[in-house]
Amino acid sequence: VASVTHAERALPERFVIHISRLTLGVPLNEMAAEAKRLKLETDKSTDNLTDDSLIHFLNWCEKVGVVISPKVYVNKKGTVSDYGMLAREDIEEGEVLFTVPRSAVLYQNTTAIHSMLEKEKEILDSQSGWVPLLLSLLYEVTSSESHWKPYFSLWPDFCFLNHPMFWSEGERQRLLSGTSILEAVHKDIVNIQHEYNTIVLPFMKSHPEFFDPQKHTLELYQKLVAFVMAYSFQEPLKEEEEDEKDPNPPMMVPVADLLNHVANHNANLEYASGCLKMVCVRAIRRGEEVFNTYGELANWQLLHMYGFAEPFPTNTNDAVDIQMMTVFKAALQAAKTEEEQNLVHEKWHLLCQLEMVGEEGAFVIGQSEVLTEEELHTTLKVLTMSVEDFTEFKESEGWEEEDEDACTLSHNKIQKLKPSWKQLLHSSILLTLQAFSSDLEADKCLVNDQKAYRGLSKTEKYALHVRYGQKMLLHKLLQLSSC
Repeated sequence: VASVTHAERALPERFVIHISRLTLGVPLNEMAAEAKRLKLETDKSTDNLTDDSLIHFLNWCEKVGVVISPKVYVNKKGTVSDYGMLAREDIEEGEVLFTVPRSAVLYQNTTAIHSMLEKEKEILDSQSGWVPLLLSLLYEVTSSESHWKPYFSLWPDFCFLNHPMFWSEGERQRLLSGTSILEAVHKDIVNIQHEYNTIVLPFMKSHPEFFDPQKHTLELYQKLVAFVMAYSFQEPLKEEEEDEKDPNPPMMVPVADLLNHVANHNANLEYASGCLKMVCVRAIRRGEEVFNTYGELANWQLLHMYGFAEPFPTNTNDAVDIQMMTVFKAALQAAKTEEEQNLVHEKWHLLCQLEMVGEEGAFVIGQSEVLTEEELHTTLKVLTMSVEDFTEFKESEGWEEEDEDACTLSHNKIQKLKPSWKQLLHSSILLTLQAFSSDLEADKCLVNDQKAYRGLSKTEKYALHVRYGQKMLLHKLLQLSSC
């Protein structure tokens, strides 16, 4: 039996750049509740959604073989964000909360058009690997005869999606400058448009009996990409298959995708041969909510892929990126002569050859350590080398015997780095902070002023959580790297 969290889905690089706690059992405060997944609560078009939709969906679940434990139930009341699952009774670790047969999972092998997709799978090959599922969704979402209609009734028009790709360009620039989200969203939009126009649209035109480009538009396709990004699951390969097989395709898992997220979750999805099971991983008391986790994701990744972020400091997986090119620029700024600048360029070129850095790469700094420690350690070492040391380093082709522990970069060890290393890191952090549209004090005022905070929109609050967490971490690093 394989176990996986919601975000161990190996999201394709095409749609994301990289994937590097709340206490349960007590009432969650207002800020914690706002950190959870935004679904239907703010959109007027969902006012007509009643519990009839939920009843219809649960009846459908029973019909297709989904088995839900009598100890849990699905509801809106008592959850942190819209639909969720709650404990009707005390639940012990190891108990199965619900079981979903594989026939009830929606992906390219279970859709009504699976034969066509299988027959023409070669022309549907894409960098994302999502096209067959997205075509399945395009068809099923718009078909009045769809077997999955009760499932989709819980997601009317996908109007709940709050991903930054649906914000205006002005909102993104104003609220997210300095974070990694702007670049990620730009790549998403470009790649989605390219995939739709070069693969999906020609395929739909060749199958007018199933698709109508006037109905199956780029706008709907983009919503479905966000839906898959936020709600799909991907079954992990067995360890012995990882080098031999392509990743399994993403799939939509009814009931499992209703669970909300916290980092300190109490349930995990497990994969068996005939079904998928949500299993309790630690005791849940009566009245508490059942939480899945989407993985160890920083706030910027949560907002980018799921449309929400957790308030500081509840996300223990929060992290900040320092772009590799920013460190290169800091090194160039420190070079006083043309000869020194040429040496920096030569060092950078060697680091690129060693695959330690790249133009689009980033050093990832977590709450207690550098998550890309080898890359940052090597970069700081090489860029601060003397001419003699660099010559020797080149002659050894970048190979040096070094204590493995010396390469680890916990926050405490940053203070003990060589002064030249700390100076370069310090300058890089200052450059990173300059990219934000506001300083730390401005965001701190918003966080601490309850009246001002309550006046923010959901979008503004989530963006604030991302910025504030990153700036707090960067300022901590500034202190640690001070000479």
